[in-house]
Amino acid sequence: MKGLRKDSATWLDADENSAGQRIDNLLVRVLKGVPRPHIHRLVRTGQVRVNSGRVDATYRVREGDRIRIPPVRTSQERPVPAEHGRRSELLESRILYEDESLLVLDKPAGMAVHGGSGISRGVIEEMRRSRPTLKFLELVHRLDRDTSGVLMLAKKRAALVALHASIRAGEVEKIYTLLVLGHLPLGRREVDAPLEKFLLAGGDRRVKVGQGGQASRTIFNALRAVGAHTLVEARLLTGRTHQIRVHAAYLGHPIAGDDKYGDFAVNKELVKRGLKRMFLHASRLRVAHPSTRVPLSFEAPLPSDLTACIARFSSESREG
Repeated sequence: MKGLRKDSATWLDADENSAGQRIDNLLVRVLKGVPRPHIHRLVRTGQVRVNSGRVDATYRVREGDRIRIPPVRTSQERPVPAEHGRRSELLESRILYEDESLLVLDKPAGMAVHGGSGISRGVIEEMRRSRPTLKFLELVHRLDRDTSGVLMLAKKRAALVALHASIRAGEVEKIYTLLVLGHLPLGRREVDAPLEKFLLAGGDRRVKVGQGGQASRTIFNALRAVGAHTLVEARLLTGRTHQIRVHAAYLGHPIAGDDKYGDFAVNKELVKRGLKRMFLHASRLRVAHPSTRVPLSFEAPLPSDLTACIARFSSESREG
């Protein structure tokens, strides 16, 4: 059905690769190029039906479900902007590993992992476009838009389920490299502080340390001073939203360039000195293969913009 304009509804029978997937995510994959807000509107207004009944966007598809998709114009009816072609080529060039179950890439900073909130397409949409024959492709985990580094995608439903089980069991090791403001004492320390989400007056989502929050643990290892700041490795023992960012701020040493939990005055000065984004990079990831259980290790080198800042800040300190 891709690339066609239907004058009548299309019926889709959900197979085992679709089972467990949210209906909105399934439709994003099937209706390539249709904006997510439009898909949500189709579901909300009852134009999308499952087994002849209405569902909401969070409905989890079951194998054998019969899904009614209304007439809709898909992306292949109009030319793909050159910008999207370049982004797909960029992502293809940053693939670290790929087999029949798993795809791992080095996500560039500035690219969201998925579309939404004014972003037409993120990493997952671009990869689906570049792999049109794949029946299944989903994010295993997420990185913030400004965070670069190792990102896993599953090419099979069974692989996604297995990887999520490994994450819940604490069997996936994620190591991040960050620069924090000020001189954090060198060595290892663990932050065990629960995190809870809240909304600002304007509706923006934030996270804070709070006793009513979810258990959250991060191990920080301060490596060396970089001028007035400290280069740090962080290992996630839990995987909460903005966990490293909030725990670093909780220590009194927020991440350089963090526009949500950082020191805005210092960040403004850092921009003038060449740091154009948050200094946070997913540098290493270790996991057992979802099918074979063979140990895998992936590493993404620190990007050139961040290594340049380290050199510049260190040089400025020596000159001062």
